[in-house]
Amino acid sequence: MILKIKIRNLIILILIIALAISSILIYQNNKIYSVSTTEKKFIKYVEFNVPYSLLDCALKYDIKFHNTEKPINWIELIAYLGAKYGGEYKRYKRSHLDKLVKKLTDGESMEKLTEGMKYYDYYLEAYTAVLDGFVGEYEIEQQKKDTEEETEWVKKYGLIAFSPIAKGYEYWHYDDFGVSRTYGYKRVHLGNDLMGQVGTPIIAVEGGIIEALGWNRYGGWRIGIRSFDNKRYYYYAHLRKNFPFKKALKVGDTVKAGDVIGYMGRTGYSNTENTNNITKSHLHFGIELIFDESQKESNNEIWINVYNIVRLLNRNKSKTVKNLETKEYHRVYDIKY
Repeated sequence: MILKIKIRNLIILILIIALAISSILIYQNNKIYSVSTTEKKFIKYVEFNVPYSLLDCALKYDIKFHNTEKPINWIELIAYLGAKYGGEYKRYKRSHLDKLVKKLTDGESMEKLTEGMKYYDYYLEAYTAVLDGFVGEYEIEQQKKDTEEETEWVKKYGLIAFSPIAKGYEYWHYDDFGVSRTYGYKRVHLGNDLMGQVGTPIIAVEGGIIEALGWNRYGGWRIGIRSFDNKRYYYYAHLRKNFPFKKALKVGDTVKAGDVIGYMGRTGYSNTENTNNITKSHLHFGIELIFDESQKESNNEIWINVYNIVRLLNRNKSKTVKNLETKEYHRVYDIKY
């Protein structure tokens, strides 16, 4: 009888431990994914801490092997290393990237290399949401050699996305993502501040549809643009007093990567429209990831650190010119993609 009780207690103890382990695994999984009662599953957390050096090298490999027998996808490279490090990029070494590329160019497939790799699918989906609209084939207008007026269309492959600051305009920035803010309520900074002069032309980083245009008590005059794949929401804030946007822009309009959309200022921190309450003129630039529409404008928003993205985009700037009659700026060279 005593033996039976001990066995029963042991079985109960084993069941309790199994239940506890199961709960921990579910909790860990739910830190990354959200599951509704209808089993709809989507990512709810992304920390984009990929170092600039990795973004730079992965992009160069992608461009180098484009149109070869064994093309390289820069997002897959980054996702592989993200899964390898568990997101801890302090472990990143250039040799790790080089060895991965060597395996791929020698004939191994990414599918084979990632078999059984925990969270590779998560990192691939997350980083694709961040970077998918940045690289591809396109045609861009360029000035013909030995002429000042004629242009020609040139086919290229590489960065389609542009710096949010127009070519020829200086700015400075540092990694200020997550820094404390106190206006209105205590919160963290969910973007990157690019400090520059009032009136600097602000550029659409990626093509998309204008989803928000107008005043916000925190961001002042601001523009929100959704990428065509609906995964990225670009937020441009603190635009110029009295002249914040391109005059013809309205919600629902389509813009191209490289278009002028507005002008740097220091508006915001006020319920009163058109108020300059920001001490230094700058552009607040942010990217929100959207895996499910329920995340938009909710407590489940995913804003990523764009500091290294801004650094990468600095190599692709849109040249602009001012119309002296309208005082508007517009791009000099058009793009097709």
